[in-house]
Amino acid sequence: MTFALRPTRRLYAHLSTSNFVQCRTIKKERTLKNGGWERVIPAFRSVCGEDGVSLGEAVREQHGRDESVHRCCPPDVVVWPRSVEEVSALAKICHHHHLPIIPFGTGTGLEGGVGALKGGVCFSLRNMDRVLDLHQEDFDVSVEPGVTRKGLNSYLRDTGLWFPVDPGADASLCGMAATSASGTNAVRYGTMRENVLNLEVVLADGSIIHTAGRGRRPRKTSAGYNLTNLFVGSEGTLGVITKTTLRLYGVPEAMVSAVCTFPSVQAAVDSTVQVLQTGVPIARIEFLDDVMIDACNSFNSLSYPVAPTLFLEFHGTEKSLEEQVTVTEEITQANGGSDFSWARDAETRGRLWKARHDAWYAALALRPGCKAYSTDVCVPLSRLPQIIVETKEDLMLNGLTGPIAGHVGDGNFHCIMVMDPNDQDEVIRVHEFTERLARRALALDGTCTGEHGVGLGKRALLREEMGPLAIEVMQGLKATLDPKNLMNPGKVL
Repeated sequence: MTFALRPTRRLYAHLSTSNFVQCRTIKKERTLKNGGWERVIPAFRSVCGEDGVSLGEAVREQHGRDESVHRCCPPDVVVWPRSVEEVSALAKICHHHHLPIIPFGTGTGLEGGVGALKGGVCFSLRNMDRVLDLHQEDFDVSVEPGVTRKGLNSYLRDTGLWFPVDPGADASLCGMAATSASGTNAVRYGTMRENVLNLEVVLADGSIIHTAGRGRRPRKTSAGYNLTNLFVGSEGTLGVITKTTLRLYGVPEAMVSAVCTFPSVQAAVDSTVQVLQTGVPIARIEFLDDVMIDACNSFNSLSYPVAPTLFLEFHGTEKSLEEQVTVTEEITQANGGSDFSWARDAETRGRLWKARHDAWYAALALRPGCKAYSTDVCVPLSRLPQIIVETKEDLMLNGLTGPIAGHVGDGNFHCIMVMDPNDQDEVIRVHEFTERLARRALALDGTCTGEHGVGLGKRALLREEMGPLAIEVMQGLKATLDPKNLMNPGKVL
């Protein structure tokens, strides 16, 4: 029996010391030689069935890319387990044969986290799509990795509860835990780190652990090391997350959204900082610069003024909203902001936030045929006006297309760099810009990634951010949990 695997020479993109792709051909040894696959493939099929294993080139390529600038790097095999027991059994086979394991959720990542740099086996988890335990009175739920953010909130529709962490994409909730995702609501409800209570994880050798104890779901704990947050943000390099227990929240009695434009970037960001400093419990406060708002207008057939803009949303009771809105209006007007354009009904609010969530595609539409890369820095709030103003100046000085959108309530913003990958001069200029931006954030006591993760492109920056001793500790943890370096090798560290 023979199996059609890709040639040993594969073209893919590798980031040159930082964030940008230098196309080159590398020689990749097959993960298994001679008759190895003839023994392994039947073992996989005995676990998850004939339909649960694929060697097809199109399927493997689909699972070798995400939405990042990194080129496709397919696995040798894709498997679709249906339960944690099957994940464990498959992991044991991979461990025995020294096969890399790459978890795959929905492929919406932005840092090349699903590329099979050393070949191996992609564990596609979409068939594990059950909501396992809902405890309405305790405000928590447990879900498998095939459950997405929108899928969970649809399931919760009639319960009066919702899960508010919203990265924009309809990402897998376990994938969101793996990358420590956040999004537009994080300013009020926190990121995945604050909303994951427990994880079920399959380790490299097939062992199954529960990071807070089997079945545990307390709102807080002081019991031992925080294993849950060790795996939140680990990007598949320590284990496969097969279940996550999440905090839920009551659906607010009332919601109202608003759009407000400003004469300058400084005025918009100053308003953000001042709203938060006054203690207004705002749910969302998003910044779009003039280039981004113009792109969103064109892409979504809107007519907002082409100027630095804040998108805001308030949650609470009708009475509390009045106070929140009054204080926020006073602050924005003091900074030269225009009158609010209100969105009270669900349909209008949905259109408004769809425009914000479509920012990536709106930016791409500015230059059809080009590629996009999203930067992801985060700084302390007091440093936010400085870094955004300096970044705008940098973009203009170097003639780059990089509309800005960000979760400025967290100090996190993105330049969506739109570039022609065939223009090497532009690629180099964008590369140099992203290096400057990341190091500007580090110099201001910030981070090179607020929510996208490290993946392939930010490993060197992670070393600068954390320092050599912290990196050694991380490497020690990785070596303890995954001594054969099988879990998503080549990422993060």
